[in-house]
Amino acid sequence: MPRRVGLPGAAELFRPTSLPDASQPSAPSAPAADDGQAAVPGSGRVRHEEKITVYVSSDELLALEQARLTLRAQHGVAVDRGRIVRTAIGLAMADLAARGADSDLVRGLGQ
Repeated sequence: MPRRVGLPGAAELFRPTSLPDASQPSAPSAPAADDGQAAVPGSGRVRHEEKITVYVSSDELLALEQARLTLRAQHGVAVDRGRIVRTAIGLAMADLAARGADSDLVRGLGQ
């Protein structure tokens, strides 16, 4: 008589990826950074429903990959390139909101 192996159910294998209801209280905000700006983390590991395509030079892609490897090797932070980009976007938007015309984004794009 063959033995049957018990397998986990779908609820045990898959975690929910939907966004919480707006009626639910949100998570506490991120702590303030040392320079007085609020830290804005990227969206992390959630299912993203929007997509953009960004073209970068080979040097920019290499720098992004080197940053990913440095984060893993020297800081113990294992993330993918998309998460790095989403976090950088969040930081740039927070800097723009806090500093306006003096933000790094305005100064970088005004060249």
